Amino acid sequence: MRIPVLTALLTIATVQSGATADPNVIVIFADDLGYGDVGCFNKDCPFKTPRLDRMATEGVMLTGFYVPTPYCAPSRATILTGRYPFRHTVVRNPAPDVGASNFGLPQSEVTIAEILKSKGYATAAYGKWHLGHKEQWLPRTQGFDEYLGILYSNDMFPVQLVHNENVVEYPVVQASLTQRYTQQAVDFIRTNKDRPFFLYLPHAMPHKPLAVSDEFYTPETRDNLYADVIAELDANVGRILDEVSDLGIEQNTLVIFTSDNGPWFGGSTGGLRGMKARTWEGGLRVPMIARMPGTIAAGLISDEPAATIDVLPTVCQLTNTSAPADRIIDGRNILPLLQRPAAKSPHNAIFGMQGANLATIRSGRWKLHVRSAGHPLFSNLSPQERMNYIDPRGPDGVTLLAPFEQASPTQHPGLTSGDMPKAMMLFDLHNDRGEQHDVAAKHPEVVKRLKGQFDAMQAEVPTFPAPLSDYQFAAPPRGTPRTLMRLIGGELRYDRVPASQRHLIQTAP
Repeated sequence: MRIPVLTALLTIATVQSGATADPNVIVIFADDLGYGDVGCFNKDCPFKTPRLDRMATEGVMLTGFYVPTPYCAPSRATILTGRYPFRHTVVRNPAPDVGASNFGLPQSEVTIAEILKSKGYATAAYGKWHLGHKEQWLPRTQGFDEYLGILYSNDMFPVQLVHNENVVEYPVVQASLTQRYTQQAVDFIRTNKDRPFFLYLPHAMPHKPLAVSDEFYTPETRDNLYADVIAELDANVGRILDEVSDLGIEQNTLVIFTSDNGPWFGGSTGGLRGMKARTWEGGLRVPMIARMPGTIAAGLISDEPAATIDVLPTVCQLTNTSAPADRIIDGRNILPLLQRPAAKSPHNAIFGMQGANLATIRSGRWKLHVRSAGHPLFSNLSPQERMNYIDPRGPDGVTLLAPFEQASPTQHPGLTSGDMPKAMMLFDLHNDRGEQHDVAAKHPEVVKRLKGQFDAMQAEVPTFPAPLSDYQFAAPPRGTPRTLMRLIGGELRYDRVPASQRHLIQTAP
């Protein structure tokens, strides 16, 4: 562990074990934000993030922080439940435009919101849900008093803004989302400043399609919309921190900032290999900053392995509540990592998944890819094909409203070099953070030990059958993309297929 500033040494001596009143909790969850997209995590960061950098000097940076999967929905269920995807069962992304609408976070799962609501907390979620978009899985069934946002990714048809259980805007002007979600959050904080609250703020950005308000859009650099998006996101994190400070509640408010997985094209992994959708470090390692003056050390940097599974038990420890005792909680309380420079990770191992399958194990300095992490996305295309790639979920000027100048597959965010991917690759992350050199042959005893731990966890992973689809799609020609239904929005339903696409649906036998 490293403490980059001398003031941290002074602060650490006065750190308290917890706030005197019931502490507030704010979790800001960016979408597809890369490890290297935040300045304090990447000395060569191509983007400016002054407010997040300042938050890190006022709090703690965790530089060895992991999500359980390089995909959106499973990661979101994990941060709210403290459980790996194979336990909470959300191992796939719901997506109405491919008919993947018949699953979500089960009612039997217990979220941070439900735990804190039972103690009298006000609760709200503003932003991307992605844990089921039909009635039985909506946010207010999982402990949230209020919700405003898009129920899945902002590139999935129909893109519509939902307040509680009603559609309030269709189509959605995506350039307004970051500021609108933040304003909802600020209003919620002001309303509940005199009572304990839990705010879950899962921002839409920088998930594609990238979109930014006029205030942050720089037309002179139209080829770098990503930078504008990061600047706006950073500034709006600052708005939340400023509001907490102005209301005089910052010493009683834990603020966590992190991301659901690694970056898409146009972002940065900060020298890590891979990206979103791959189990290389670029897909699973994300930035994490925690701030709570007087309780969390200022200026502390910990490189100890931790993960989003740890958020729920840490919040429980801080708020003097209890995680459900009738199920396995994979996370651990990491308050010591946020308070003491000598604290060690509570984990002997942290696991990563690829879809419904366990794929990786991180233990100390070692990471074992039991399953191959795979080749770079779109590596089957030529450079010219990557340059000319047209995203089937890209802005269309009709119902998916966002700038047309999106990042292309030529803008890979992470390392694409290194030993060829295969199963059973071992990397020494202390000396090879970019996962370039497979050292499995040099350390067979490490491979054997980690594989044993992996197999013990694998024995707990059930088989997940493919969920029932809403549509019986006609099979597309070989080598062509899967069919996307441009569903018509305006109502909380997913059966309004445009007349122009009805011929694509086969009648069920």
